[in-house]
Amino acid sequence: MLVMGPVGVNNSIICLLDDDPSFLEATGRLLSSLGWTSKQFTDPHAFLDYARTRQPRLAVIDISMPVMHGLEVQTRLRTASPSTEIIILTARDDHSVRRKAMAGGASAFLLKAGGEDELVARIRLLSSES
Repeated sequence: MLVMGPVGVNNSIICLLDDDPSFLEATGRLLSSLGWTSKQFTDPHAFLDYARTRQPRLAVIDISMPVMHGLEVQTRLRTASPSTEIIILTARDDHSVRRKAMAGGASAFLLKAGGEDELVARIRLLSSES
């Protein structure tokens, strides 16, 4: 389980950002079944506002979204909440996007298809590092 950090820092919540509400719901249920709490966002701007004030420990970000590309969200998140760990979760494995995400500080670049076990393993790993 993620632990609480200093006042104003919310290390217990895993932020999920994706433009697909059904994906958010399913992933939120999965995390809840394992004892984690998630906060789900479909709007990158709302997510970044939240991150700026709450400094979440971990964010799972989709790449392909209509309002703002996931790499742009990642860049803005680095400014808004530099200590937030980032997992990129995408439907399409694009090597140039993967390279940019990892160079931008992502902890992982995972594929959605069949990636539940890998996502859970990565969250467990990052949780144990806190």
